[in-house]
Amino acid sequence: MASWCRRAATVSLAATLVAAGLALLMGCAGSAAGQIDYAVDGSLLTYNANTVNGAASAAAQAFARTLTGFGYHGPDGQVVADHDFGTVSVVGGAPLVLDYQIADNAVYSDGRPVTCDDLVLAWAAQSGRFPGFDAANRAGYIDIANIDCHAGQKKARVSFAPDRNAVDYSQLFTATSLMPSHVIADELGVPEANVTAALQTNNTPVVDRIAQVWNTTWDLKPGLDLKHFPSSGPYKIESVLQGGAVVLVANDRWWGTKPVTRRVTVWPQEADIQDRINNKSLDVVDVAAGSSGSLITPDTYQRTDSASGGIQQLIFSSVGPLSQTRARRALAMCTPRDLIARDAAVPIANARLHTAADDALGQGESATPAAVPFMRANPDAARNELGGAPLPVRIGYRAPNARLAAIVGTIAKACAPAGIAVSDATSPATGPQTLKAGQIDALLASTGGATGSGSTGSSAMDGYDLYSGNGNNLSGYRNSQVDGIISSQAVSADPADLARLLGDGAAVLWADMPTMPLYRQQRTLVTSKKIYAVTSNPTRWGAGWNMDRWVLVR
Repeated sequence: MASWCRRAATVSLAATLVAAGLALLMGCAGSAAGQIDYAVDGSLLTYNANTVNGAASAAAQAFARTLTGFGYHGPDGQVVADHDFGTVSVVGGAPLVLDYQIADNAVYSDGRPVTCDDLVLAWAAQSGRFPGFDAANRAGYIDIANIDCHAGQKKARVSFAPDRNAVDYSQLFTATSLMPSHVIADELGVPEANVTAALQTNNTPVVDRIAQVWNTTWDLKPGLDLKHFPSSGPYKIESVLQGGAVVLVANDRWWGTKPVTRRVTVWPQEADIQDRINNKSLDVVDVAAGSSGSLITPDTYQRTDSASGGIQQLIFSSVGPLSQTRARRALAMCTPRDLIARDAAVPIANARLHTAADDALGQGESATPAAVPFMRANPDAARNELGGAPLPVRIGYRAPNARLAAIVGTIAKACAPAGIAVSDATSPATGPQTLKAGQIDALLASTGGATGSGSTGSSAMDGYDLYSGNGNNLSGYRNSQVDGIISSQAVSADPADLARLLGDGAAVLWADMPTMPLYRQQRTLVTSKKIYAVTSNPTRWGAGWNMDRWVLVR
């Protein structure tokens, strides 16, 4: 009976809540708890998951059901249309033209309507047109020519540039990508229409002020002013606790199906996860495999391991000892990528611009001959590459992370005979800004510098982390040929064309070595056996993609 109840609950609650399914669950197992405790990768620094730091943090895992959009990323990483928020219609194909219609009853938790002004802000911030915005990824938004939005209205027409029909346009304006434009207007003391007009007319002085607010006003800290953090989803922020946990509560202005559990506390990853599982103070743990050591799963919990779309990698600094190509290649030559991948119980990842591992394109890119010299440690080749000169290298990652600490130790041991002195220079605050500031020489992280998966679920979108000027191109890499390949990949659906592009890109990137891929990040999902509807997710939104459907049965 119990197993049958669990299957029925999973089917009925995994993606959308069916009232009959919930009634069935309650009949099988009892009453629903009022709170769920959810541990995520990394820290919770900002409400804005679109900044460089925000995209590298756990913000997407935490706020997928707090800041909704025209779609969300389902359990396989696919984009699922969110008709509670609105609809998208294709009205033109050459060039691509899309009509976005926001639901008439869509309103923020502060009572202000969700409008097309929010789409204009998302586009402007992430298009690369305005350098003041510290946006992580311009993929897709860079291809939009203009947005026809009359301030305060519920509809917008989005027109793409000629020959820039983004294949993965469904990735745009999804959950966590739309920030409330009216908050910026209030901060600047102007009508919201003025913000939209400034962005549409390239009013540079005003846009610079808008960008500064967009970059910083949504930073999370205890005692935050809740008026800056309205929600467009089933949950809203109630508070931020000392230590960085964020308390989410049901949003009484949410116009869709109400969340099953009224309160979810999202906890940033710390060293005490095993202790908290043992004392049953966590209900859901969604972290990179091995990051918290060898988690032991008590009888009252269940564990699922699965592959993510993110590639665990070394991202090299554009300044300091690794600013020279030969130094980066030398470090790669002495790194035992085979041993590191074996310890993670996965194959070596050679992919550069294609994050999908289970198709012919991904397998073809991974088999590139250019990667062969960097498969196993070769300290003699590394020493020769440097001409016998010593090389100090500081590698950092967000601590605590048991697996990444072991990787740094493995690299240090293997590279010492080459005269390369690798040191662990990490801290709990290590991240993209640490690398950019030159405080470390290499960041050990996933796609885009993320602690978690970092992947959007789209190879075309993820590839932009090596595009010139992109926010999450943390190595500062610039190569016009690679830019052209990434740009072409974004608008091509032809497998033969993509295979050619990926092969060309791999040859250049292995030669230049702006980053060094290690393995596909694996995910560990640990859940109480009394919680239902929680599923893993290979993208940066993680298990939190449907947290409003989770139910913990007492």
